[in-house]
Amino acid sequence: MEKLMIETSSKQYPLFIGEDLRLEVGKVLSKLLKSTVTSILIITDDKVASLYLDDVKTSLDEYKHVYEYIIPSGEASKSFQNYYEIQGFALEKGLDRRSLIIALGGGVVGDLAGFVAATFMRGIPFVQVPTTLLAHDSSVGGKVAINHPLGKNMVGAFYQPEAVIYDTTTLQSLPEHEWRSGFAEVIKHGFIWDKEFLEWLKINIDCFSKINGQLATQLLKRSISVKAEVVKEDETEKGIRAYLNFGHTLAHAIETKLGYGKITHGEAVAIGMLFALKVSEQYYKNNLDIAHVKDWFEKYGYDVQIPSQLTAEELIEAMKKDKKSEEGIIKMVLLQEVGNSKVVSVSEEQLRALLG
Repeated sequence: MEKLMIETSSKQYPLFIGEDLRLEVGKVLSKLLKSTVTSILIITDDKVASLYLDDVKTSLDEYKHVYEYIIPSGEASKSFQNYYEIQGFALEKGLDRRSLIIALGGGVVGDLAGFVAATFMRGIPFVQVPTTLLAHDSSVGGKVAINHPLGKNMVGAFYQPEAVIYDTTTLQSLPEHEWRSGFAEVIKHGFIWDKEFLEWLKINIDCFSKINGQLATQLLKRSISVKAEVVKEDETEKGIRAYLNFGHTLAHAIETKLGYGKITHGEAVAIGMLFALKVSEQYYKNNLDIAHVKDWFEKYGYDVQIPSQLTAEELIEAMKKDKKSEEGIIKMVLLQEVGNSKVVSVSEEQLRALLG
């Protein structure tokens, strides 16, 4: 087991990475939590529950009151309805301010469970136990949210966990499309912050089946370290944390207009990153070797085309609702060069020409 410390302006907490850590959740919590936990609520999805819920519950046998709430897997579960029902369940079971929520699953579970924790009785502790590659990004940094029909992650908070416990063994159960979804966020960290890491990925990761054991730990540590550096400097996205939205302006628009869950988040981000590279080349008159990046993405099985059923106009309207936008002016994270990012305003005319 390896340990990273995540530091933000509001909190410092550990992130543990290693194999079979789902079996050690209880031991980690007993060493970590200073006050007595009155009860625990595990929030997970149906797919993860069938694989790992019993293991985590067994590790918590010293705790008297352990409850579970299982949601359907998929982005559509980050809804007002599920949020409301979980709050009601927590109240019915008698959770109080010394209770703990465990988010066991991928990014959807982490976002939803974290937002429940942030708002139940004005905030109770929670722990992230990610089970997907995508969640290596979303479990760190304290962004928690649910979706609104008009936009993704529009209702949420900044709320840091007590810890992140990352069992790399769980990655081996991921289907191919979930590997692609998570790997897009890994690639993103290289583009915005660390050119050397991006090159390392190209050399060392030629297929997802190789990402296990020590290589998985190495990849996760390097990618999470980028996220940790950014949130240490800017916890609440007033400045450089916005760089982590590289590729997300178009990606969120695609997800919103297609319908949540019709495309994985990371697959939408891959499309969004390629588009952001095109906008960057036009804006900065630089050469980011887009053809090579496109070939690299396709090697991993990404569909790099914007879904044909979506028009430029409806995507632009959705992009105006992006959280970076101000007074209807679309802002995007662009690259001056790999590893050097900036948030800039982009005209609708520029976007229309490139989307068309």
